[in-house]
Amino acid sequence: MSTQEPAAEQPTADAAEPATHAISREDRRAHEAGAKDSLLRADEVVAGYVPGVNILNGCDFYVNDGELVGIIGPNGAGKSTLLKAIFGLIKVTAGSITLRGENITGLKANRLVAQGVGFVPQTNNVFPSLTIEENLQMGVYQAPKKFKQSFEFVTGLFPALGDRRAQRAGSLSGGERQMVAMGRALMMEPSVLLLDEPSAGLSPALQDEVFVRTRQINRAGVSVIMVEQNARRCLQICDRGYVLDQGRNAYTASGKDLANDPKVIELYLGTLAKA
Repeated sequence: MSTQEPAAEQPTADAAEPATHAISREDRRAHEAGAKDSLLRADEVVAGYVPGVNILNGCDFYVNDGELVGIIGPNGAGKSTLLKAIFGLIKVTAGSITLRGENITGLKANRLVAQGVGFVPQTNNVFPSLTIEENLQMGVYQAPKKFKQSFEFVTGLFPALGDRRAQRAGSLSGGERQMVAMGRALMMEPSVLLLDEPSAGLSPALQDEVFVRTRQINRAGVSVIMVEQNARRCLQICDRGYVLDQGRNAYTASGKDLANDPKVIELYLGTLAKA
């Protein structure tokens, strides 16, 4: 995998003002109650790319077994930064991240993969010179004996990957590459899959396919955390959603409730939610 990272999120001038209740005691109590038996949780996480410049400013988050949770918000809100903090790609300077009650804050990506955390970055997420099958083999680099069983599982979800296993990933369309990237992340049988804007740059038709596949992965028993700019579509398929703004939680509720919340529509969804 290329080591090139997408540009770091930076707060933008057009970001909506965060809701005043975002860091209230009531919200903290609600988070503590909801996250009590969660699969993965983040508590008051502070993180950024440059020392002294924080993108996340006390962010709370959790996902339960079997859930599909969406994260939306304006540019620079910290959505992708949260995924990178969970996956050990940036330093967490305060707060904690736990997986099934075990503190995983700051663990390296290879250890997180071995513990059941998968991650699909937004860009540079396939090995273009390798075939589809070789890309999937890279997914079980730490446990090559898993390949046969995992390959059957992944190609059961994405039959086209099995049919075209000898084709080089560099010759695939953007949507097809996204399927390969998801498939590779699933090869280690993760309990939770982190998806960073999986529909970015795709045509509307391919975006729809990505959302259908994401729901399919979730129904196969994998918890999913999905960051998305296509907010309305994300909220349509997720069980719960978070709206991040300026590195904090602005709103959290079921996907349906967020999609129909007048304040969320006004501040974050705009005409997209009304279309």
